[in-house]
Amino acid sequence: MTIEGKPVRESISEYAELALPTDANGLGNVLGGKVMHLVDLTGALAAMRHARRPAVTAAVDSLVFHHPGHIGDLITLRSSVNRVFRTSLEAGVTVETENLMTGQKVHTCSAYLTFVALDENGKPTPIPPVIPETEIEKRRYREAGERREYRLAMRNRVKK
Repeated sequence: MTIEGKPVRESISEYAELALPTDANGLGNVLGGKVMHLVDLTGALAAMRHARRPAVTAAVDSLVFHHPGHIGDLITLRSSVNRVFRTSLEAGVTVETENLMTGQKVHTCSAYLTFVALDENGKPTPIPPVIPETEIEKRRYREAGERREYRLAMRNRVKK
């Protein structure tokens, strides 16, 4: 049985949250852990939107912060599925902060996450393939394959 593919655009998800004092350190910068939580949540939205099943986080590739967010900033996250493998998929997430007083927007960070779709018994289950349509989506699709090869090689290296 072949599962019909879905275009990337059907997985696109967006999440936004206002940075509050409880989200920040003593300098007023948003905590990295808070951003990581939002990245995981937004990646899961794209994964579940694509798979139409529960999806759990299996891996997070490196997350590098380029600029801090601050108390009062709007944190906006965008995600989409880059590639499906069989029971797993890679979702890409970008994070932008906006100073609501000035309108200045800054790219805060990006991350790639691997999710596994689960069936009714909590076991990994096949996911419909993703269909990249634009040149950017096709590039992300190719690069997701390269990242997967690297992740698998590193996992095998650690096992030894």
